[in-house]
Amino acid sequence: MSDPFCGDGASALLHALADLGVTTIFGYPGGAIMPVYDIKHVLVRHEQGAVHAAQGWARASGQLGVCLATSGPGATNLLTGLADAYMDSTPILCITGQVFKHLLGTDAFQEIDIMGMAAPVTKWAYQITDASEVFPVLAKAAHLAQSGRPGPVLIDITKNAQQEAVSGQFQPLAVETNQAVVDSAIEQAAALINQAESPLVIVGQGAVLSGCQDELLSWLSTQPLPLACTALGLSAVPSDHPCHIGMVGMHGRLAANQMTSACDVLIALGMRFDDRVTSDVSQYAKQAKVVHFDIDPSEINKNVVADVAVLGDLKHSLQALLPHLKPKQYPQWWQKHQVGAAQEQVQVMSKEVQALDGISMAMVIHAINRVRTDLTWVTDVGQHQMVTCRYAQLKEQRSFITSGGLGTMGFCLPAAIGAQMAAPDATVVAVLGDGGIQMTIQELAVIKQHRLPVKILLLNNEYLGMVRQWQELYFDQRYAETAMDNPDFKTLATAYGIDCLQVADPAELTDVIDAFLSHEGAVLLEVKVLKEGNVFPIITPGQAVHQMQTQTEGDPS
Repeated sequence: MSDPFCGDGASALLHALADLGVTTIFGYPGGAIMPVYDIKHVLVRHEQGAVHAAQGWARASGQLGVCLATSGPGATNLLTGLADAYMDSTPILCITGQVFKHLLGTDAFQEIDIMGMAAPVTKWAYQITDASEVFPVLAKAAHLAQSGRPGPVLIDITKNAQQEAVSGQFQPLAVETNQAVVDSAIEQAAALINQAESPLVIVGQGAVLSGCQDELLSWLSTQPLPLACTALGLSAVPSDHPCHIGMVGMHGRLAANQMTSACDVLIALGMRFDDRVTSDVSQYAKQAKVVHFDIDPSEINKNVVADVAVLGDLKHSLQALLPHLKPKQYPQWWQKHQVGAAQEQVQVMSKEVQALDGISMAMVIHAINRVRTDLTWVTDVGQHQMVTCRYAQLKEQRSFITSGGLGTMGFCLPAAIGAQMAAPDATVVAVLGDGGIQMTIQELAVIKQHRLPVKILLLNNEYLGMVRQWQELYFDQRYAETAMDNPDFKTLATAYGIDCLQVADPAELTDVIDAFLSHEGAVLLEVKVLKEGNVFPIITPGQAVHQMQTQTEGDPS
């Protein structure tokens, strides 16, 4: 409980945030939130930048991310980030100003029903119309954002509530993790796992959110079974762990997807079986018994029916499971992995990391891995995202941040700002395409103003690459509106006071990567990559996960 407070609603709001331990807020001022602006915060250049930066902060730190905006367009500009945070279970608190209470419903200047708009993409949305509500509503909002399955909340506060007098004490609510698990469910799960001859673990972001790396590593020391990850689960276990077999799903590893269709027990840890992982769900892992660990009961049996469901915080659930597991080895099952991995190495990976006609995206990530493996990666959405998922070497939990469920282009640059501010000693590499960077490029000004040492990796193929790939493979090469007539990115970076490196020659790549990663302060590296490079393997649309295309049809190689 804090000290007694006496002041106006705006000051009460700031007092509550301080008591919640909030040290960094991202925002943009405006008339309806003006009374709150006795505050120093990170001034973004667009409200979408504020919400993505709050996401980056939360994803890198595990703490509540906070952003602030005014009413009307300020509030509506947050909606994409709210939806992104909702789908990716990111705990953020968005606070928006609103017109005076007596003007609600009159179509006043910059009035908008942000509550109705935000309700589908938040865990909770509430409008404060009286200053007496500030303390209890802020306590509940922070509690809900971080408890159980995390997610975004939005608080809208009318201007009169910001100006009215209020007194009292702020009482934060404890974060709840839903730790309770049912012993019988743990015993059933352990029985299936112990009996399995060809088990597969798929780890989602729930493992990262719960911080269960120690439990996972302990399990793998007892039962060294193959462990695959969703895109958001990639940093749950170090990439170089011998049991880590890479990402599953549309652009996942060939062997990992093949094993999904061959395992006898599939153990899903904090993942939701979205369509990018399952492809045609009617064909997904039908041969397997499914054990689903999740904190959210609404995910159980939503997309894939579970034979055993274990509800609760994943770290606590694994702690309960470990004593029941019996040591076991899986030599024949690992042999199947070796066959699929070798096939992918020959048909895909060896070609991608040694492109003969220019620089491939995989070559760039591979070159970075040779220099540093202790990086925090933040990606935008597109081909570069999938290549980074496939090739980036990750050591620490929370070292891979991307937009998963919503797939938001423009996410990366502001999210990297939030991640860098949350982890000032980390080397943050922001990986973007030439399409995505232009959606939030104005946030380069924040990097300059705050002297943030973000390493910006621009993989420029002069296309909306992922869309172009689909047009080539599945739409008879009808290339409509995917070629990009780009600006001079070096001139743009220089205008924002950010140093820029450029490379197009494969022979120069290694030296430029060294300079990029060792550069003091912010730097943008533009790599001119293959214009029509494709990301393989890819699950053929409408097919089962193991039915992956490894090259362009008609490619003689």
